[in-house]
Amino acid sequence: MTHDLTGIFNAQRHAVNQTPFPTLSMRRKRLARLAQMTKRHQHDIVRAIQADFGQRSAIEIRLVEINSVLQAISYTRRHLWHWMRPWRASMPWRLLPARARISPQPLGMVGVISPWNYPWSLALMPVIDAFAAGNVVMLKPSELSSHTSALLARLVAQYFTQDELSVIQGDASIAQEFSALPFDHLVFTGSTSVGRQVASAAAANLTPVTLELGGKSPALVAGDADMDKAAAAIIFGKAFNGGQTCLAPDYVLVESRHLEALISALNRAILQQRPDSREATQPINEAHQQRIEAMLAEARDHGCRVIDHGNYAPALVIDPTQDLHIMREEVFGRGLPVISVINIDAALNFINARPHALALYAFTDDKALQSRLLQTTRSGALVFNETLLHHAVPTLPFGGLGESGMGAYHGRSGFDRFSHLRSVFYQAKRTTSRFLHPPYRRWLIKLLRLG
Repeated sequence: MTHDLTGIFNAQRHAVNQTPFPTLSMRRKRLARLAQMTKRHQHDIVRAIQADFGQRSAIEIRLVEINSVLQAISYTRRHLWHWMRPWRASMPWRLLPARARISPQPLGMVGVISPWNYPWSLALMPVIDAFAAGNVVMLKPSELSSHTSALLARLVAQYFTQDELSVIQGDASIAQEFSALPFDHLVFTGSTSVGRQVASAAAANLTPVTLELGGKSPALVAGDADMDKAAAAIIFGKAFNGGQTCLAPDYVLVESRHLEALISALNRAILQQRPDSREATQPINEAHQQRIEAMLAEARDHGCRVIDHGNYAPALVIDPTQDLHIMREEVFGRGLPVISVINIDAALNFINARPHALALYAFTDDKALQSRLLQTTRSGALVFNETLLHHAVPTLPFGGLGESGMGAYHGRSGFDRFSHLRSVFYQAKRTTSRFLHPPYRRWLIKLLRLG
């Protein structure tokens, strides 16, 4: 383990011991500095992210990297006073007049390992919730988005002391050392395979983890759906950030009798939303682009119909077989399988036979089908007639289950995730509980209905 990593960890642990319960004012000031850092340097953030991707829409960067962070901070600062208040817990009548309450307290030190696909917002969103809960944070951003990671390190050093928030730069070996530190909580956002390694390293210290992993999120288009509206929402979710979004629809299911109508609608949506390749986001690097193109080439070689509009636009792969890489792996790019099924039952069986997704998108206004989806499927989120936008709702927890993740945060859920909800019990001066002490009295046990 490197000296700097250990030294920073020890400095933060000392700071936690010195100030274990930061005040509301201290927490709100930390959040305010985080907002100032993001707002004042937004032009630098845009340039750094564009340098990492080679080409990425400045509008999309401001929308999801900058505005989302600022809105989350504003929401958190407004509600933090209420979240921090202890609340009363009900007391069994046999223990009255004792009292009990639940008191949120900081965990202490939170480690965050963030990904490259949204290198600013996904680095700072967990920091916002950790700060709100009164913790200090060590952040390890992705080495694949090196320009943004360097900017984060430089700006954080200007706005925060090292024992409040520290950015650790480095490659995968540094990330391995980072995940082995005895944090009070560790957050990782990335692939399922790396998530397993992080969880294994954290387990040695019994460090609780929050894993945001993604997976293959399905989009189900029912027969009653408006095909053009469904297609527009699907292409929006798929094309945003070049498909490099953990919440992006990974494949589409539709009844066979509606397949051609949906394909036509998807083609129209692609041409309408992505007419100019300058607004499209490129793959993060050449290796990732080659991976996506290899998936599409494999599908062509196996006789699949591939409708490719080029210029980084979504490419439709019609009815691929399940042994192809585009169906075995999370696509995380522009390839979009469109799969025909006999009926809705077959679609639900298809979904339930696979690992739980981070999101399930369903396009239907049929209340019975909506209820059935809620009761018979499992996913991190269930979204009707839209894609991605549920992530912008601060009152909704964000997280997956199974192979798509573990735990959730955002808003109050994030505050609770990074807090210890401490049980507090107050015994009254005059109490009957002493009668529960040995030697036990049969008449009292019977009176209290304990046996």
